[in-house]
Amino acid sequence: MAFAYTPGLRVADVAVIRKERRLPLKGRVLVKMGDEVAADTIVARTELPGNVKMVNLANILGVPPDDIPDLLHKKEGDAIAEGDVLAQSKGIFGLFRNTVRSPIDGTFESFNKVTGQAVLREPPAPVTIEAYVKGRVVDVFEEEGVLVETRATFVQGIFGIGGETRGEIRKAVKNPEQELTADLIDKSCAGKILIGGSYVSHATLKKAVATGVKGIVSGGFDDRDLKDFLGYDLGVAITGHENKGITLILTEGFGRMNMARNTFDLLCSREGMSASINGATQIRAGVIRPEVVIPLDEAAVSSSKDRVQGAMNIGSPVRVIRAPYFGRLGRVTALPAELQVLETEAKVRVLEVEFADSSRAIVPRANVEMIED
Repeated sequence: MAFAYTPGLRVADVAVIRKERRLPLKGRVLVKMGDEVAADTIVARTELPGNVKMVNLANILGVPPDDIPDLLHKKEGDAIAEGDVLAQSKGIFGLFRNTVRSPIDGTFESFNKVTGQAVLREPPAPVTIEAYVKGRVVDVFEEEGVLVETRATFVQGIFGIGGETRGEIRKAVKNPEQELTADLIDKSCAGKILIGGSYVSHATLKKAVATGVKGIVSGGFDDRDLKDFLGYDLGVAITGHENKGITLILTEGFGRMNMARNTFDLLCSREGMSASINGATQIRAGVIRPEVVIPLDEAAVSSSKDRVQGAMNIGSPVRVIRAPYFGRLGRVTALPAELQVLETEAKVRVLEVEFADSSRAIVPRANVEMIED
């Protein structure tokens, strides 16, 4: 049977998920191999060096740099507080002295005898890394972080904004065709991750933020509203660093697009369970997908069927991710081995897909994503 390997959009009832949790620079790992961790367990900690503040002591005191060492009240490595005397001139007969005081709390790091510049450094900023998902530590990267493994329901989206967050899954609409409107959000939604249907509007998103909703998973969102919500053009950079008080994950794309029934039913079947979500998206080299991870207990695992991501073949469910069939769902009906010439005269491998309305189309294999059903 013909088949093709392609990066796919995963929608898995149960999958083994591994997450690397690494510090931005070396620090201390706080857990060990085999430890069970909660999503909010701090697994590693370090400190980022504080910002540097330059103070030209020679200019302020009005003396040559060579004279500064005799005028210093602090030595290299000393702790300093805002307002502490760093250096003071001798003045005339002990009068009319110039004094330089520290503008910050921190450390007197060094002094340059050539330039007369003192280097002050603000206190280090603590950085901690959480496990992100409930699971077990299966590997430890010395002084860097850990690898956490969990068995979970796993759903990837096609686009998202906002970083990592956690909350309880709540079904907010009756079916995947229904729009998530502002009137469906109330105080009881605070701290929750809402499962919407076909669409969420800018107004609804703003109400969700004001209400304290942690995240929304929806079929579609208006791309024109994205700039208004963020306050700037997103461009082509990776998302996930937006600080808007909520994480939004789109499972289908931009516009009014019904969430795939399998995805909707699967997420709603996990209502009341705790989920970890991340809106980080990168569509260029090194593809990163927004995701919903819902760790499962043994009872939930035993009642579910493992879904394994693998080869595309006849009957595989797919989503077209480029025009003119963007967003349409269907199943592979043919995988011709020979290359075909496109209108652009490029020779590529293609597949035939049959859509829900029984219509068929030939599309490049690079233009589809495989969906695990």
